[in-house]
Amino acid sequence: MNQPLPKSKLVPKVGLVSLGCPKALVDSERILSQLRAEGYTFSQDYDGADVVIVNTCGFLDSAKAESLAAIGEAMKENGRVIVTGCMGAEARQITDAYPDVLAVTGPQQYEAVVKAVHAAVPPVHDPKLDLVPPQGLRLTPRHYAYLKISEGCNNRCSFCIIPSLRGDLASRPAASVLYEAERLVKSGVKELLVISQDTSAYGLDLKYATSKYRGRDVRARFFDLVRELGNFDAWVRLHYVYPYPHVDDILPLMAEGKILPYLDIPFQHASPRVLKAMRRPANQEKALDRIASWRRVCPDLAIRSSFIVGFPGETEEDFTYLLEWLKEARLERVGCFKYEPVAGATSNALGPHVPDEVKEERWHRLMQVQQEVSAGIFAAKVGREIDVLIDEIDMENDEAVGRSPWDAPEIDGNVFLPGGTALRPGDMVRARIIAAEEYDLIGEAV
Repeated sequence: MNQPLPKSKLVPKVGLVSLGCPKALVDSERILSQLRAEGYTFSQDYDGADVVIVNTCGFLDSAKAESLAAIGEAMKENGRVIVTGCMGAEARQITDAYPDVLAVTGPQQYEAVVKAVHAAVPPVHDPKLDLVPPQGLRLTPRHYAYLKISEGCNNRCSFCIIPSLRGDLASRPAASVLYEAERLVKSGVKELLVISQDTSAYGLDLKYATSKYRGRDVRARFFDLVRELGNFDAWVRLHYVYPYPHVDDILPLMAEGKILPYLDIPFQHASPRVLKAMRRPANQEKALDRIASWRRVCPDLAIRSSFIVGFPGETEEDFTYLLEWLKEARLERVGCFKYEPVAGATSNALGPHVPDEVKEERWHRLMQVQQEVSAGIFAAKVGREIDVLIDEIDMENDEAVGRSPWDAPEIDGNVFLPGGTALRPGDMVRARIIAAEEYDLIGEAV
């Protein structure tokens, strides 16, 4: 089948569909920044694009189905499609479904993606021209940005295929991360969201080597990097932090206000038997004691976590253990997923598999327990004055919508400020909390 010809000859335009997690979003931003530096412009719709890049997710079978559907839509609406991302590691599955895609590349293969774009729509300008702002192009609002500090993962959790897709841990030099953070803050970013597959393992592969940042040696070590990031005039929020012992060291930085009192820790379960079957890293047997000690150091700490219900072999006793653990742990933010088999995951061979209707019932029970926990936690915030970062202005409801230090964008709650329509996205305001719901707060500017 002949591919349709490019639609423009003078100014090549690229469309992008970005699926998956924030780490994939950062990959998309890097690809766009490189293409923009070479003179490409970007189209917001299929009709205006000379070629469409689909950055896929391949973590779960449902994510693969979504990725294939997105590729199919791009093929139907445009016809000139380059596929990249995690599902690109399974090129045969993509080309079997859509044999006319222009190219398929795997995750983190930025050069291969750009090369494929060159082949489809050659650049038509001098790439030495400076067409990209120092902070690069981003797909998030101007006032916050994801800061990826490493790729890959050394863990071998039984339900996860990320290491086979993205490889082992590959940390960036500390200076590279800090210079990027500096450029982002100078461009107006008010919040840096630190991400990786295993944030607290940062630097292990580099043997904590030093690099020069503004004439100083900075070690590629979790604590050192977090401390340095705390010197920027921006919120610093830590995601995907495994509870290794050295995580304890950063709690004083939170208590001092250097970084946000927020930890995103993927506990996944609480039952020792299930955790063993999951092959989870770090010693979680005394997780409740660790959480209590962290809160003694930093009483304002908010912990977000995600859990899997219906893991193969999970019994009612295991699930009840998890519910009781949640009641005692009193985590501020919790997400829950029903176990889903993933092709290539060793957990598929475990058993017995939990029926779908039992998974559904357990999911609802867990979320009900957590809703009650969260409602109590946030009711205690009423009367406090806190900083709120404004994300959007809702003119229809006559309010500003922002986030507290305890809320990450997209996944956590909001702070609503009635009458705050004179504010702008990116404003940092002081607000008094006047009411609380299960997941959101309502305040007034002071």
